[in-house]
Amino acid sequence: QVQLVESGGGLVQPGGSLRLSCAASGIAFNFYTMGWFRQTPGKEREFVANINWSGGSTTYADSVKGRFTISRDNAKNTVYLQMNSLKPEDTAVYYCNANRILLGQRRDYWGQGTQVTVSS
Repeated sequence: QVQLVESGGGLVQPGGSLRLSCAASGIAFNFYTMGWFRQTPGKEREFVANINWSGGSTTYADSVKGRFTISRDNAKNTVYLQMNSLKPEDTAVYYCNANRILLGQRRDYWGQGTQVTVSS
């Protein structure tokens, strides 16, 4: 059974920081690209960041570049999202994603999400 469990969300003031964690089980973690997406009510799920299997390559959405940092610890089967200089626009449910291309097909797994609220 594949499980991705997010944690670390909460309420933070604008300009503050949070670190999200995603603990994975049921997959060969080191073979997967890991990522974070976010979604607000009535809107499409938005890409935030991803990181390849080795941690040597990262990609960020323009909206979070310079503020968010994605990292992974393969020994712990965990991916992190360090969020700094948070803005109200960052308020969303943040979802952990694991994906891999296997035999020419992409496979995706998702966590249940963790709420991040940026407000005074």
